[in-house]
Amino acid sequence: MAAYFQPARAAARGVVVWLHGFLGDQREWQAVAAACVEHDHLFIDLPGHGGSAQLSAVDFAHVNEQLIATLDSYNILNYWLVGYSLGGRIAMFHATQGDTPGLRGLVVEGGHPGLLNADERNARFLADKQWAQRFHNEPIETVLDAWYRQPVFATLTDTQREALITLRARNKPAALATMLEATSLGRQPPLYAPLAQLPVPFHYLCGERDTKFRALAATLNASLHLITGAGHNAHRENPAAVACCLNAILRP
Repeated sequence: MAAYFQPARAAARGVVVWLHGFLGDQREWQAVAAACVEHDHLFIDLPGHGGSAQLSAVDFAHVNEQLIATLDSYNILNYWLVGYSLGGRIAMFHATQGDTPGLRGLVVEGGHPGLLNADERNARFLADKQWAQRFHNEPIETVLDAWYRQPVFATLTDTQREALITLRARNKPAALATMLEATSLGRQPPLYAPLAQLPVPFHYLCGERDTKFRALAATLNASLHLITGAGHNAHRENPAAVACCLNAILRP
């Protein structure tokens, strides 16, 4: 996968690997990472996004294989994994596969650990297939406007929504559709049990106004950190608070 490595501005304490959410790219975390000066950073473009738009994936296991290959290509042997939304779901999947000797810790912002009910998974996959069809068939700005009017993004202001639509419209709709189906929450295995057995620290970040994911976080065996003045997209709505939280997690 395409990636950008940024060395630490101070004595390096290790590498932080950053995974963006659906519709994002490697720039998504850079404002937060700029305040984490004691770590090297690897910003990754997930398949179908940014510099990896030409890459596709068939499922979570395939994305995980590509992630491991990317880490190997940069000779990253010890790392913290930080992921938002889709990136958080991929990070949780990676951490629970049992082949991660270099993983030192996991930080997830607004990532779903998986649906336990098979009917719910089927319904979600059908819903994501409908979104994928919209990305294929409608102007991307129209689809993005509808996407960011979903309840989980209810805390966005009109100005914030318009800024995100403008930013995300640079993506390639067909590539997004492929990735959305491959990594639908309906195709994600429930990860509650393996997450409870993680041998490394597990931290969960959540905007204080993100009621859905606050409730989900309460079901996890993770250290919960609430970000003030933020909803589902906490690192964009309050990057300074997220950076402060991450520095406290990463420094010990």
